[in-house]
Amino acid sequence: MAITYPRSKKKRAIAVLEKLHELYPDATCSLDYETPVQLMVATILSAQCTDERVNKVTPALFARFPDAPAFAAANIEELEQLVRSTGFYRNKAKNIQGACQRIMAEYGGEVPQTMEELLTLSGVARKTANVVLAHAFGILSGVTVDTHVKRLSHRLKLTKHDNPVKIEQDLMKLIPHLEWENWSIRLIYHGRAVCNARKPQCLDCAIADFCPSADKQ
Repeated sequence: MAITYPRSKKKRAIAVLEKLHELYPDATCSLDYETPVQLMVATILSAQCTDERVNKVTPALFARFPDAPAFAAANIEELEQLVRSTGFYRNKAKNIQGACQRIMAEYGGEVPQTMEELLTLSGVARKTANVVLAHAFGILSGVTVDTHVKRLSHRLKLTKHDNPVKIEQDLMKLIPHLEWENWSIRLIYHGRAVCNARKPQCLDCAIADFCPSADKQ
């Protein structure tokens, strides 16, 4: 198939964003949570793990440890066993407890609402902080860059960087501020449904016309 795409990165990003809105109008965070601390914990667990797996783990986890005080005081071995199936469970359990202990000690038991403060919590980098700020508080401080966003942004040739922070900086210049999290969520949906890592389905892709990497056969 013949592919023509906007040469301008900004025009290309906007065209893709508009199409993603059409394709996934109801897209939202796929992690299950009720409170900001639960969203933070679920996002920490999602590192190198599917959201589907995390959502299978968190009902029992949150029933046992529903809030920051409970996580802060948890028996670490019990916490490890509850999150074991998400992978890297010892480090994740340690980070979750450390983050909640700092929340209790420094932030009155409430998840902080600034990027700078969130980044002081164990296990919280910009990806997790952006997710928490956007979905728990409606604050758009940046663009969430996970593996899907990184891969598709490269395929769309919107960035040349591999470092997530630099990718985020590139995308923030191309995407309207109010659409920062919409871009990430919908690109994640598209990465799961169509543009998978091993075999992107270019012939069935609704944004192929805007993609410099689309298979032309």
